[in-house]
Amino acid sequence: MESLQVTGWIELDGRLLTVQEIGHIILTDPGSMSRFGGEFFLSWDGCRARDHFGVMQGDCRKGTITCNGTVKGSVTPDPADVPLEEAIITAVRLRCGEGVTALSGGVDSSLVAKLAGRECVAVGLRDSHDLLHAKHAATLLGLSCTYVEITAPEIEAALPVVVAVIPKKDPVSTGIALTQYFIARWAGKHGHRRVITGQGADELFGGYQRYRKTATLADDLARDIAGLEEQAARDQSVAALHGAHLSMPYLDMRVVRAALAIPACEKVHAGRHKIPLRTVAERHIPAELAWYGKKAMQYGSGIWKVLQKLARKNGYKTSMQDYIDHISQVDHGH
Repeated sequence: MESLQVTGWIELDGRLLTVQEIGHIILTDPGSMSRFGGEFFLSWDGCRARDHFGVMQGDCRKGTITCNGTVKGSVTPDPADVPLEEAIITAVRLRCGEGVTALSGGVDSSLVAKLAGRECVAVGLRDSHDLLHAKHAATLLGLSCTYVEITAPEIEAALPVVVAVIPKKDPVSTGIALTQYFIARWAGKHGHRRVITGQGADELFGGYQRYRKTATLADDLARDIAGLEEQAARDQSVAALHGAHLSMPYLDMRVVRAALAIPACEKVHAGRHKIPLRTVAERHIPAELAWYGKKAMQYGSGIWKVLQKLARKNGYKTSMQDYIDHISQVDHGH
């Protein structure tokens, strides 16, 4: 099948498939495509297929098999339910054959980095929280890590490029996307197409500060989990600028199922959050990393403060959103 193009990776029943095996299945057993897991976009002979959660970008709806514009089937992998620890270990195993791991020193990325055992990369301004803590975490984990110091002028130069490609142009999305931009830039320059990340853990396990105060925790978690597809589109669009894509073990079907089976009250309790994930993590990484409360990446990297200064410098002293809207309008020639 000469026309077959595969972006990302595919597994079937926990086994990674080669491009040749994918082509053979399409030709001889197309029904099995509905069970494809992984993070992928396929195109062949006028047809398209995209992974269940829509992690990988492509010109068809997520979780569908489409031929000549008509939906012919769905991609709905159905792996066996397994405990959370087994689910995370399997999810990382399937993704760690290549690439680099983004490390910030929090429990999400530290657990993935340790299980993957690959080279790591951390980004941030000089002496930023994330760079300092990533160095500490990499030492404790015994992993090789490259520390990329970014500067305010680099952030200012990247800002219109990032705003142009992300779907939701608000301050938080922009700050996160900028961080991903510099991670993917380093990966692309050093020949890594895959960046393994800890994205999705906060939504699945209750990692945000606001979850500790809400009276509607279960509803809040459900709403944020529903928004993960939009986050994936943001992050992948930025990574694609550098010929890379993000691979997200916590958005593996097995992990999502295991997380959703845990009651919300067990995820956030008595002033602690992400309790199930941290409990698993401390069996694989030092307890001080497993239970460490890290800042969100846009704050920990130092990028947020730079955005605030840029907004003020350009006359937007009270609204960063107005500044980002201005950047977007300039980019579109308005």
